[in-house]
Amino acid sequence: MLSRKISNFVLFQIGWFACVLSGAAMQPLMGVAIAAAIIGWHVWRAQQPAKEIYLILAAMLVGALWDSLLVWQTWLDYPAGILLPHTAPYWIIIMWALFASTLNLSLRWLKSHLLLAVILGAIAGPLAYYAGARLGAVDFVQPTSAFIALALGWAVFTPLLVILSKRFDGYALLARGHD
Repeated sequence: MLSRKISNFVLFQIGWFACVLSGAAMQPLMGVAIAAAIIGWHVWRAQQPAKEIYLILAAMLVGALWDSLLVWQTWLDYPAGILLPHTAPYWIIIMWALFASTLNLSLRWLKSHLLLAVILGAIAGPLAYYAGARLGAVDFVQPTSAFIALALGWAVFTPLLVILSKRFDGYALLARGHD
């Protein structure tokens, strides 16, 4: 199980960089293709793939709505991958799917530490967007509002998705006795 957790973490990082760098390079489909392959691999390896798919779809829905709200409020602006005006780019939505793919493996430990999920979300969420901005994938149009919204949103959505991952855990059979 440890090797799966490590590979899950490494693959998430690869997918994150692929999406951000290809978004910054105005070629977001390249990152999306890499992320989709990683997510496909994740689902294929699950003992109960349908549960992982439900969790991933829930995260994508949350992410699409949340990031679209941030764009609509003109707090964030993405240079590439926007299909409809005032909505999140498709490459950021697949990044929410990548995040969901970590919840039952490399971030499984958060299931018994919801307060840490709140704190981690409030800090790591905005930092990830800041890193994306430094790499040229997103612009903070209204930085103060954006950072406050990102911190609050991720402080809510991280534990929410962790709670959902308890119900939709396609790796539960593998994890029993190995956490």
